[in-house]
Amino acid sequence: MISLDTLDATAGELMRRAAIDIPPDMREGVRRLAEAETEDLPRFVLNAMLENWEVAEQDRRAMCADTGLPRWYVKAGNDARIEGGFIGLERILRTATARETAAIPLRPNRVHPLSRRDLNNNCGMGAPEIDYSFEPDADWIDLIAVHKGGLFGTDWRMLFPGDGVDGIKRFFLDCLLQFGKRGLACQPAIFGIGLGGSKDACMVLGKQAACLRPAGSRHPDPQIAALEDDLQALAEKSGMGAMGFVGRSMSVDVHVEAAYTHTGGMPVSIHAFCLSSRRAVARLHADGQVAFRDDPQWFTPYSRREGL
Repeated sequence: MISLDTLDATAGELMRRAAIDIPPDMREGVRRLAEAETEDLPRFVLNAMLENWEVAEQDRRAMCADTGLPRWYVKAGNDARIEGGFIGLERILRTATARETAAIPLRPNRVHPLSRRDLNNNCGMGAPEIDYSFEPDADWIDLIAVHKGGLFGTDWRMLFPGDGVDGIKRFFLDCLLQFGKRGLACQPAIFGIGLGGSKDACMVLGKQAACLRPAGSRHPDPQIAALEDDLQALAEKSGMGAMGFVGRSMSVDVHVEAAYTHTGGMPVSIHAFCLSSRRAVARLHADGQVAFRDDPQWFTPYSRREGL
């Protein structure tokens, strides 16, 4: 059984790592962009970002003043047992979020939507969000802390089958230009595309695609992987660079996650996982062992299954 004490200690450490330590795939992606960027201003921005990350690690301080909205993803083995059950787990995640907001510290961004009341701990009604996924033949639990920007860099559109892949590309390029020109996302970013499903499922898929896949990974479906390559090539040719300057370094990578959808439509969402939004992952085993890693491994053959 996974104890509440183990959950609490791990959740606190994940909150700190997500705020401070940039995953290797993101570091490598930004280094690649800096080497390929031909314009002075965006190249300067990229190199400054790399230096900032080193300082954040050395000082153990959050790498950006805007730490976004802390949220959790929980991937549970079907045979996992938790002290206090999943209600106990949720209480721990809320407690850890509140505690580490003060301890790291993180900016308390969560407010009541009408009164604007701020509890100063990034918690409240429906906050932090906790999303679940399940895996057969396993007794472990994966905890994934994500500090995701909560304002801009997101859009949605209902396309139709006749729009085809060209329609997806047009929507993607429209969004990139708007994000860059209006400062709606801190570039370079990992862009997640949700394709298909229902309207709400499409938005969820897009956010997961942005936050829960390492830069450089490709979808196992060849058709979807080819679309990811095409969209990344479009981003590099868009004329937009880091922080909206003219260049070619707006996108670290593009990830697409898909779901079967209504025969008459093709919903598409886009989410930018900006530089102030990071992730940290740990697997908690039934014997009390905890293993931290970089790849969330959220998407598995089971989660992407096509049959029953």
